[in-house]
Amino acid sequence: MKAFVSLGGGQAGWAEKEIPQATGFDGVLRPLLVSPCTSDVHNVAIDCLAPNRTLGHEGLGEIVAVGDQVKEFQVGEIVVVPPVTPNWRTVPSQLGAHQHCEGLITGQKLSNSEDGLMAEYALIRDLDANAARIPPGVSWEAAVLAADMLNTGLYGAELAEIQPGDTVVVMGIGPVGLMAIAGARLRGAGRIIAIGSRPASVALAKEYGATDIVNYKEGDVERQVYQLTDKQGADCCICAGGGPDALGQAVAMVRWGGTVGNVNYFATYGDLPINSVRYGFGMGNKTIRGGECPGGRARMEKLLALLQYDRVDPTPLITHRFQGLDQVEAAFRLMAQKPPSLVKTMVAL
Repeated sequence: MKAFVSLGGGQAGWAEKEIPQATGFDGVLRPLLVSPCTSDVHNVAIDCLAPNRTLGHEGLGEIVAVGDQVKEFQVGEIVVVPPVTPNWRTVPSQLGAHQHCEGLITGQKLSNSEDGLMAEYALIRDLDANAARIPPGVSWEAAVLAADMLNTGLYGAELAEIQPGDTVVVMGIGPVGLMAIAGARLRGAGRIIAIGSRPASVALAKEYGATDIVNYKEGDVERQVYQLTDKQGADCCICAGGGPDALGQAVAMVRWGGTVGNVNYFATYGDLPINSVRYGFGMGNKTIRGGECPGGRARMEKLLALLQYDRVDPTPLITHRFQGLDQVEAAFRLMAQKPPSLVKTMVAL
């Protein structure tokens, strides 16, 4: 079969691979819709994947084969799969840390330690526990975006422990940050201050609930938030974008007792500086919580319920659509280039 893979040395391209076989609890999908992720781009760029690892962890597909232990799904069904498809039969999973089922951030198997979805066929581990049916009225595109973008953005709001009426800063208004804004609104935030500059994303940020926009190109974001909040700081901050300084900025922008929920992908192996005393905010018993988004069937079904009952619509994130497996490469390159009009790409296979 044909697959879009990490070639090593910071390059991605095509490879011929064996079609996976379904055994035991696993199943095989024929991917029908995929969305290249910035994480795919980052992983290729920093060359952290095994050679010829198939990319892609956002998608859905038709089940074409199941192992003899699969009980809940049948060949021919269309299912969506979250990026985190852990080994549920480990102690960390039983302790509530399935994202780290076999070590730190090992729950995201697809495209990391196992082949992903940008191929003619894809193996899904523990199909009964990791796949979900798409409910009536939910589009395929919305389901794919719920699996990672909505999942991760909402998790940022959960980590930040947003309470009704809170003032919330969302750092970064890429697709995850935009869903973090939606998540903050769902959890009852009052004021939502979004930090970003790209026109397409700014417009969507307002649509999803941002009340204020802070442009980092117009000056120190900490100072701008300090001034916007009458020198009080925000109650919470969701760190969903930015460079190595972002986490320190997030800490500095929340008030005493405030909480930072970090879902940012820091593509660095160095230290992350935290300057917590600028503009008088102080450390003040602040809390930093972060991690990989949850996965598995139950989480996916909860996210799909938000779509089914019109609580949020992630499809406006899609700015560029492609048709055909061979167009996966074009969509991937576009996510790397990030033109001003881009938010998210989607490829129908």
